[in-house]
Amino acid sequence: MELLEHLINSKILKSPSIVAAFKKIKRQDFVLPASQSGAELDNPQQIGFGQTISQPSTVAFMLELCQPKEGEVVLDVGSGSGWTAALLAQIVGPSGRVYAVERISELKEFGEQNAEKYGLVSSERATFICGDGSKGLPEFAPYDIIHVGAAAGAIPELLLKQLRIGGRLIIPVGVDEHELVLVKRVSEKEYQEQRFPGFVFVPLIENRK
Repeated sequence: MELLEHLINSKILKSPSIVAAFKKIKRQDFVLPASQSGAELDNPQQIGFGQTISQPSTVAFMLELCQPKEGEVVLDVGSGSGWTAALLAQIVGPSGRVYAVERISELKEFGEQNAEKYGLVSSERATFICGDGSKGLPEFAPYDIIHVGAAAGAIPELLLKQLRIGGRLIIPVGVDEHELVLVKRVSEKEYQEQRFPGFVFVPLIENRK
């Protein structure tokens, strides 16, 4: 609970539905056994294959920016340990749906098993798929929210096209230091952007085959 109190006292976590998700979906259920002692720390943790479970304050900040709501359809790109996908599934509720895509099959299975500790897979609230998240999942589009947990050199056009009008995309962009970019689709061809500098993420790997 110390981590949760830190995020609330720092005014990073504010929305009641997001706070409730952080209370229910425990980060320690999504880290490797060797990282259990660090689950309550506000820093990234290694999950293998050169990937990390993101810093809690960063996850909270991203969710507060995109403001997921009950009943929404969400795409989580680079789902890794499954923690963010599980938080999102908790927020959008039984009437919503989260599609989590991860390019590394072992991590896809790890995330899926972790989310199922909360019954989110068997209840079909969260679906985990192994694939190239930079291309999105057009078969389930359009999405109310697209959350990307790895940094792209530029915002992928394919993800923008899969947003519903009124939908929000949150994505880190850059090469060394990254900006978080919040994109809202306001019409068929018009998008609005807000940028927040000072972040570091693992890179978003594209399958070029």
